[in-house]
Amino acid sequence: MAAGASLADQPDFGVSLLAGGVAGVSVDLILFPLDTIKTRLQSPQGFKQAGGFRGIYAGVPSAAIGSFPNAAAFFITYEYAKFLLRMDCSSYLVPVTHMLAASAGEVVACLIRVPSEVVKQRAQVSAASGTFHIFSSILNQEGIQGLYRGYKSTVLREIPFSLVQFPLWESLKVCKDLHTGHLIGSSRLQALWSRTQGHAVNSWQSAACGAFAGGFAAVVTTPLDVAKTRIMLAKAGSNIASGNVLSALLEVWKTQGISGLFAGVFPRMAAISLGGFIFLGAYDQTRSLFF
Repeated sequence: MAAGASLADQPDFGVSLLAGGVAGVSVDLILFPLDTIKTRLQSPQGFKQAGGFRGIYAGVPSAAIGSFPNAAAFFITYEYAKFLLRMDCSSYLVPVTHMLAASAGEVVACLIRVPSEVVKQRAQVSAASGTFHIFSSILNQEGIQGLYRGYKSTVLREIPFSLVQFPLWESLKVCKDLHTGHLIGSSRLQALWSRTQGHAVNSWQSAACGAFAGGFAAVVTTPLDVAKTRIMLAKAGSNIASGNVLSALLEVWKTQGISGLFAGVFPRMAAISLGGFIFLGAYDQTRSLFF
């Protein structure tokens, strides 16, 4: 355990579980139409053939079922990893702590997220098929492995995303040292809020930080998201279905060029910016109700 961490400082993991779950469900249900549009833009058959603007809530049962445990698993792991790795808040290594904690959170959360995502994305591009029918078909044709197709590509997408989003989110928030009462941090936004209010950011400001961090991270990681979508939607037995991210990226590059690699970037950026606002704001707001 890192120096300076004590049992008294240990976060309440029950609160993290509840706050993370509430945040996850809020985001996935509110922003589901944008996610459907993004998935159809990235699908190999094209936006119109995948359904266009019709049936934009196709696959929502899968998202609803997976949202709470997925987000809860992420934040429990994130908070626990931060607790284990915690250093002096003024240390230049603090962003590294957040990066490692976020990466650990994604690896664990993807164990729940990927099966839900596979079913959801296939339903989004085949609106005529029900969620349960798609789930049953995957199990019958590919077994449990089929539900975890794209696990590696999802982790490879989520870790770089979290390496950008969470350290940025944490650094944008004003960190107040509870022992000395001094405000610490270096970003301009953080300094501005420090001068104007003299205390840690509230839930709305945390949400704004989350929106900015999420939008930036979304743009940077869009090619990885395209590869993940192609892998999950590929026909069983095909080269792309094997889960090779580089092969998927090369295939998109050869057929569609740079525009294909950034297909769906605008709805993805909009969804994740709004999602960051709702997700991280709801997380902080829910936690604040217990402290």
